Amino acid sequence: MTTATATAELLTVPEVMARLKLGRSTVYDLIRSRRLTSITIGRSRRVPADAVRDFITREIEEVA
Repeated sequence: MTTATATAELLTVPEVMARLKLGRSTVYDLIRSRRLTSITIGRSRRVPADAVRDFITREIEEVA
């Protein structure tokens, strides 16, 4: 895996906010409650793109 590919798979909190159309505190609440997986690199919080897709899928399944 190249560095560019690995970087593209990790989203910043503002990117997650934009994708989910949610506010900053809501995204951090999802991370804190472990409904949205994230990792910390140094002082930066990153969310794998797969975790966002998994979160959306789980939310859709709960409603159905």
